[in-house]
Amino acid sequence: MARRYDCNDATDRTTGLREAASAVRRGELVVLPTDTVYGIGADAFSGEAVADLLEAKGRGRNMPTPVLIGSPNTLHGLVTDFSEQAWELVDAFWPGALTLVARHQPSLQWDLGDTRGTVAIRMPLHPVAIELLTEVGPMAVSSANLTGHPAPEDCDAAQGMLGDSVSVYLDGGPTPGIVPSSIVDVTGEVPVLLRAGALSVDELRKVVPDLEVAN
Repeated sequence: MARRYDCNDATDRTTGLREAASAVRRGELVVLPTDTVYGIGADAFSGEAVADLLEAKGRGRNMPTPVLIGSPNTLHGLVTDFSEQAWELVDAFWPGALTLVARHQPSLQWDLGDTRGTVAIRMPLHPVAIELLTEVGPMAVSSANLTGHPAPEDCDAAQGMLGDSVSVYLDGGPTPGIVPSSIVDVTGEVPVLLRAGALSVDELRKVVPDLEVAN
């Protein structure tokens, strides 16, 4: 039976975050609010938990799960060949609605799907998400919807789709916005915008003027 906690209530929030952290460590799934939409998350280093996440969403391995982190410092242990321009993007827009596709450390023992050696990574601008990520470390997080359905802006919508496949729901109220994060590929010499989202091309080019846009 899934448990749900109201993170706008101080006592419930403390209990909910503790229970969510315990669930993640047990390899179970949790739903958490972010600064874009609600996400369904699991321990990024548990292949079984990530597989359960993909199954809960009805999603294949061909669509790898992004990773959320609670601090930019965490990047040092996760990515390699991270350019100066990539760090400039992190400094300018994290925490926030910018996802960076980078090469992950070859030594990492994780299975996020068919990533071909890369990882899509972000630090969300949401206090509940950051507190959970700081407690448990990197999490594989995807939008908390069934594949093909709208991404949820509130906990009710997420729970209505995912039900008891999730152990803990952290209800932070409606999310600030439904516009998805912008995605920039920083694996090459020049950053490439893969998806325009909350951050416009013009905003990104103020930081990296040579940003290219994928066809």
